[in-house]
Amino acid sequence: MVARLHISGRRISAHLRRGGLIAYPTESCYGLGCDPANRKAVQRILKLKQRPQRKGLILIASDYHQVSHYLKPLTLAEQAKLKADGAQAITYLMPVQPSCPRWLRGTHDTLAVRLTAHPVASQLCRSAGSALVSTSANRSGLRPAKTYAECLRLFGGKVMVLPGRVGKRKKPSTIRMWADGKIVRR
Repeated sequence: MVARLHISGRRISAHLRRGGLIAYPTESCYGLGCDPANRKAVQRILKLKQRPQRKGLILIASDYHQVSHYLKPLTLAEQAKLKADGAQAITYLMPVQPSCPRWLRGTHDTLAVRLTAHPVASQLCRSAGSALVSTSANRSGLRPAKTYAECLRLFGGKVMVLPGRVGKRKKPSTIRMWADGKIVRR
């Protein structure tokens, strides 16, 4: 099933290229996102969330090629594992290329990456032609928004809020270390 965006993919793509922020449904809550290559957009998300840059952020993508330039190369088998585990909402902390921006990885030498299977989030990445920053739609430490209406109330005109249904997961994605599979967040 292909997700239908209620706002044209071209309009969303243009908004992201201009440094705009979006709120969109993910596996367990609404996410806040932007173009990960746009430092100012990332800084606006961090300010909106009141989240320190040192923590780093998650990138979601619809396929490995959207994140490959940030990461150390993966074999075809590793790419398949990343995709299969993304369908289970597993985010990996993965080794990065030296060129991976600090505004994405914070003080870490890894980057959090998930190949999302959520239909709306995956379609957003395909429409944008790139990965997206994906952090929960909330102020740091508070409960994430679960609905379109909550996002509108929280962020008003600061964020383009996209309608859609949040997935059935009760908790955020599991975060694991890529190297050994150790669980960092359940």
